[in-house]
Amino acid sequence: MISKKIIALFLFFLTTIPSFSQDTNSSELTKQKFTISGTITDANSNETLIGVNISIPELKTGVTTNEYGFYSITLPKGNYTLQITYLGFQNVEEKIQLFQNTKKSFKLVNSEQQLKEIVVTSNKKSTNIKTPEMSVNKLSMGTIKKMPVVLGETDVLKSILLLPGVTNAGEGQSGFNVRGGGADQNLVLLDEATIFNSSHVFGFFSVFNPDAIKDLKLYKGGIPAHYGGRASSVLDIYQKEGNSNSFHVNGGIGLISSRLLAEGPIVKDKGSFLIGGRTSYAHLFLKLADNENSASFYDLNAKLNYKLNTNNSLYISSYFGRDFFNISKEFENTYGNSTFNLRWNHLFSDRHFSNLSAIFSDYYYGLTLSSVGFDWQSSIKNFNFKYDLKYYLNDKIKLNYGLNTIYYKFNPGTIKPIDENSSINFNQLDKKSAFEPSLYVEAEHQATPKLSFLYGLRFSMFYRLGASKVNLYENNQAVTFNDQLKIYEKGVPIGTKTYGYNEVITSFSNLEPRFSTSYVLTENTSLKASYNRMVQYLQLVSNTASPTPLDIWTPSDQYIQPQIADQVAVGYFRNFKDDMYSLEVESFYKKVKNRIDYIDGADLIANNAIEQVILNGQLRAYGLEFMLRKNTGKLNGWIAYTLSNSEQQTPGRTPNESGINNGNWYKSGYHKLHNLAITTTYNLNPKWTLGGNFILQSGQPVTFPNGQYEYQGIIVPSYAARNENNLPLYHHLDLSSTYVPKPDKKKGWQSEWVFSVYNIYNRKNAASISFRQNETSGENEAVKLSIFGAVPSVSYNFKF
Repeated sequence: MISKKIIALFLFFLTTIPSFSQDTNSSELTKQKFTISGTITDANSNETLIGVNISIPELKTGVTTNEYGFYSITLPKGNYTLQITYLGFQNVEEKIQLFQNTKKSFKLVNSEQQLKEIVVTSNKKSTNIKTPEMSVNKLSMGTIKKMPVVLGETDVLKSILLLPGVTNAGEGQSGFNVRGGGADQNLVLLDEATIFNSSHVFGFFSVFNPDAIKDLKLYKGGIPAHYGGRASSVLDIYQKEGNSNSFHVNGGIGLISSRLLAEGPIVKDKGSFLIGGRTSYAHLFLKLADNENSASFYDLNAKLNYKLNTNNSLYISSYFGRDFFNISKEFENTYGNSTFNLRWNHLFSDRHFSNLSAIFSDYYYGLTLSSVGFDWQSSIKNFNFKYDLKYYLNDKIKLNYGLNTIYYKFNPGTIKPIDENSSINFNQLDKKSAFEPSLYVEAEHQATPKLSFLYGLRFSMFYRLGASKVNLYENNQAVTFNDQLKIYEKGVPIGTKTYGYNEVITSFSNLEPRFSTSYVLTENTSLKASYNRMVQYLQLVSNTASPTPLDIWTPSDQYIQPQIADQVAVGYFRNFKDDMYSLEVESFYKKVKNRIDYIDGADLIANNAIEQVILNGQLRAYGLEFMLRKNTGKLNGWIAYTLSNSEQQTPGRTPNESGINNGNWYKSGYHKLHNLAITTTYNLNPKWTLGGNFILQSGQPVTFPNGQYEYQGIIVPSYAARNENNLPLYHHLDLSSTYVPKPDKKKGWQSEWVFSVYNIYNRKNAASISFRQNETSGENEAVKLSIFGAVPSVSYNFKF
C-alpha cells in the first residue's frame, strides 16, 4: 500500500494553511503598511483578465493579475497613483489614499484600435523587461484569428508553430515539438485538465475551439514549480467564463466545419454560462460523390461560474470531443478526449488566494477492422486533486505553494471478436494504475529595482500500483543482447509476480528545482537566465516521429525509468522606439535522461510485455532563438528564427553491447536545424485586414535504405545509421484577408468574411518518402507522399 508517511505529509501540509491566512498587519514586516487588492474584469462581459499590469509609479513597483484575475499589493501608507494597462483595453489611472486595507476592483473598457494590432505578449515594457519570466510566449485570440490557416479553421496549435523553438511534427501530423523534444514531452492543459491528444482528424485541426478560448501561454523553459509531469514544455489554456452582463451568440460557417457558441448570465454580475460546439461535414460531401471513405469530428465546450460572495466563487468546466474515421467500412476509428473540472476560488484574506480543483480527464481510442474481425479499445484516465495557494507577502515577494495528486488508470488494449465467425479471440492486455503526488513552493522576489528572481522547488513522487502480474527476468533485464548476432532480442521471463489491488510495485521520488532571474541593464534592456528540472513519469509508446491515436501511454516501472530533464537558458531582451519594436534572443541547452528507445524490429502493437523492446537512452538539445517583433502601427507581426540541434543516444549497458546505432549519437526525430517563421498583419482600412505567414524548416530526419540484397528471390533493403537522412526542405506561404462589411456596428448582428489560401504557391511538401520496385521497369524508385498543395478557403463569422 502507499506509504502512510506520504499521507501524513499531506495532512501536515494542509494543517499549515490556516496559519498563512491570518492577518499579519500587526507584524513588524507589515507595520504601517496596507494592502490594496481586487479583481480586474472586462467591462463588457465581466470576464476576469489574466496578466493585467498594475503599476505604482511613485515606488517604481507593480504587480500583475493571476490566472483568475486577482491582484494584491502591499505598500506603505500614503498617496499613490494606480496605473492599469492591458493589451486591447483602455488604460486606467486612478489616485488613491492608502491608509487602511482596501479592496478595489476595476472594469476595463475595450479599445477597438488596439484590438487590431498583433502582439505576442500582453505585458507592457516594464513587466516584459523586469520580470524573471523567460522562454514564455503568450498569444491573444485576436492575434490567432487573423492568421491564415489550412482549410479556413482558426487553430491554436498551428499558431504556436510560428514561435521560436517550436516546430511541427510533419505535414498533417498531430502534436508539436519544443526545443528538440518529443510531442509526448509537452503538457497540454485545458482549464487545468490534461489533454492527451490535442488534434482532430490526425493533425489537420486542433481540439481547441477558438471562440471558447480566453488565454493561452506556452512555457518552453524557466517553468514554474506548480507545473510538472512533462520533460519539455507546458501549454496552459483557459476557457472563457461566459458573459455575466448579457446574452450573446457567435459562430462561423466554413467549407469543412462550422461552430456556434452561446454565453450569458445565470444571475447578472454573479454567474454566467458558456456552451459551444463545432462539427465537420466533409464526410457528407464524400457520400454525395459516392465515396465510401469519411473523416469527421465534433467537440463540445461548456462552463458555468457563480460568485457566491466577495471571497468565494465556483467554476465548472468540461470538454468532450470525438473523431470518426472510416475507410470503405472496413476500417473504423473513433478517438477523443473528455475532461471535467470543478474549481473553488477562495480568498482567505486580501493577501491570500487559493484555488481548489477536482479534475477528471479521459482519452479513449477505438478501432474496428472488419476484414480481420476484431474490435480494439484502449484508454487512459486520470483523477486529479490539486490545491494551489498564493500569498502576497509584500510588494516585493509573492509566495506560491500547493499540492497535486493524480491517480491514473491505463487500459493498453481490449481486443474483442466482432462476431462468432471471427478468428480473433478475446484478449485483455494487462491494465495498469499509478499514483503521482507532488508538493511545491516557489517565490517571486524583486530583490532590487534592477534584480528579480523566481525560484522554487517541486517534490514529486510516483507509485506504480497493482493489481497486476509482472514478468521477472534474469538479471532484471527484459531486453537481452545476442553476442553472436550483435543484436538486441526480447528477454524470456523466468517467472511472474502478482501484486494486489493498489499494492506498490515500484516507486520513485525526485526533487525538481526551478530558478530564473532578470537583471535590468536599462529601462528598455535586460538580461535573463533560468534553470529547471522536470520529471516525466508517463511514457508514450510510439516509434513514429509524431503521436498517432494508436499510441499507448504507459507508466514508469522497474524496467521503464522516468525521464529527467535539465534545461538552462540565457536571454537578452530589448524594446525599441517606445515599444514599437521588441527583440528577444535566447540560447538553451537541454539534456534528458532515460529517454526511451526501441530495439530494431520492435513490435509495439498489442504487446503485453512492452518492456521487452525498450531501452533507456538519453536526449540532448541545444540552440539559439531569435525573435523580432513590430508591436504597433498598421503593419505589425514578427520574425522568428531558431538554429538548433537535437540528438539521441542509447549506449550499450555493458562493454560487449553495441547499443542502438552502435552507441553513437544520432539525430532525433524532432531535429530541425533551421526553423524560420514570419507572420504579418496589415490593417488596410476599417473594412479590410490582410495577413500572411511564411514557414521554412529543415526536413525531418529519416532513415533511408543505403543498399539491398536478395534472399530466396526476395529483394531486402539494408539500412545504415538511424536518421542520417532528411526529408526535403519544408516551406509554405499562406495569405488571408478579412472583410468586415460594417466595422462601426457594435450592437446587433455583426459579421465578417475571411478569405485565405494555404500554401499559395502549391509547394508539395513531403510527409514521407517510401522506396519500392517499379512494376514496369523493375528499377528501384522513391515515392514522395504529399498531403497538401494549395488550399483556398472561405468562412463567414458572426456574432450578436
